[in-house]
Amino acid sequence: MGTFFSETGWLCLTVTAVLGGIILCKLKRNQGQEGRKVVCLAGLWGGACLLSFSLFWGLILFSLSCFLMYTYFSGQEFLPVDQKAVLITGSDSGIGHALSKYLDELGFTVFAGVLDEKGSGAEELRRTCSKRLSVLQLDITNSQQIRDAHSKVMEKVQNRGLWAVVNNAGILGFPIDGELIPMNQYKRCMAVNFFGAVEVTKAFLPLLRKSKGRLVNISSMSGGVPVEKMAAYSATKAALNMFSAVMRKELSKWGVKVCVIQPGSFQTNIAGTSDLWNTLEKNILDHLTPDLQEDYGQDYIINHRTFLRLLNTYSEPDVSPVLLDVQHAISAKSPFAFYAPGKKSYFWLCFASFSPTGLFDYFSKNSPGFIKDRPRALNKPNWKN
Repeated sequence: MGTFFSETGWLCLTVTAVLGGIILCKLKRNQGQEGRKVVCLAGLWGGACLLSFSLFWGLILFSLSCFLMYTYFSGQEFLPVDQKAVLITGSDSGIGHALSKYLDELGFTVFAGVLDEKGSGAEELRRTCSKRLSVLQLDITNSQQIRDAHSKVMEKVQNRGLWAVVNNAGILGFPIDGELIPMNQYKRCMAVNFFGAVEVTKAFLPLLRKSKGRLVNISSMSGGVPVEKMAAYSATKAALNMFSAVMRKELSKWGVKVCVIQPGSFQTNIAGTSDLWNTLEKNILDHLTPDLQEDYGQDYIINHRTFLRLLNTYSEPDVSPVLLDVQHAISAKSPFAFYAPGKKSYFWLCFASFSPTGLFDYFSKNSPGFIKDRPRALNKPNWKN
């Protein structure tokens, strides 16, 4: 009996080593961020198995885990590029700009949609990228420009089809208490971050269904984590998340895979320039009612420029985790439905979803970057909270 268990144990150990080696080889070829996390979890699971059970049963369970991981990673190998065509919105700057360059370097045929085809971002793409890349004038809130972009894409891809659409264009707005955000800013955020993405999706879906391609929506961690001062922005990204989830289910019968990317905070131009801040700030002040002016005070609003400056201070300068996840979403045989690139992105998304509300609110208010200013009325001694 002892010999049997010894031989069986060695067999399990050998199978575990072989499967583990194959998985690591597959992981080496897989540049996505998710795979590394899965392997780390598998390692912890294997250690727990060996510590919690006898050697025999521990190796049995770990071998089974390795087999399941092998099956899982078999779908994570990348498809050949073959100059597959990809449309990216919001390519003037930031993630969209970097992604257009990155996919062009990988050999994709890139259609870089920009807000200003004569701007510096568009000119840089023309100057630095290959002839496969085409710059398209594409304001995603302009239905005519969407139709024109569709015609140009159709003309160029012809029978090759369009493999992927990456809805990346987005705006932040002025971060401040939701009560103070004017309705025109709410509507503007929704027009760009949600309705624009929906209209682009609807326009290009026939091409994606034909190629059985990919729809990738760039959302935000703020779409799943309630972040103060981000009522307008977060609401639009939450809407985009749900749209992506529903479309994932509906388009599966056509062979189209839908992925949503929820990045953490990265240094991009989404916060805008000082001139834009002045415009948004003036818009807020112009729409304040007398009661709001009295309760909040003008200084409280002006001090929120600090929040915009802190965005870059606490943001990651390297956007490559986002680029790698988008590459995985459009290239893997079986992409993930959900990605969360960035430090602590998964932590905050899980913490917001599963922790008690009071606990989450306490820790989020005491996290770095939280503005401690109080409205003027709350600083009055006779104010009863």
